[in-house]
Amino acid sequence: MKTSFLLSAAVAMLLAGCGKDSTATKAVNTVSNVVDAPLNYVSTVVEVEKHSQKVIDVSYMNQAIQLFNAQEGRYPKTLDELVPNYVGKLPETPYGTKLAYDTNTYTVTVVKQ
Repeated sequence: MKTSFLLSAAVAMLLAGCGKDSTATKAVNTVSNVVDAPLNYVSTVVEVEKHSQKVIDVSYMNQAIQLFNAQEGRYPKTLDELVPNYVGKLPETPYGTKLAYDTNTYTVTVVKQ
């Protein structure tokens, strides 16, 4: 009787410990997340900065196009016509992107190259 009780208790403990969601696995994942957190934070900050640069460049350039139209009575054919009277120089875009000027809507957007 004692033997069957001990055997069934051992089997129950063995089966209880075989679950996929163990405390040790959670601890390893938590440590991994803590180690990766600074890297994730830095990459997020870089992406936000790139996005904000795109938004600032586009709004600034679109205002310059509207000012050009108001003063010259026409829209510029290229963005180069805005330099130097309306913008000091064409803004630099983040790596892998460029300014695109749509002569149908007379707007500037930042697009991937």
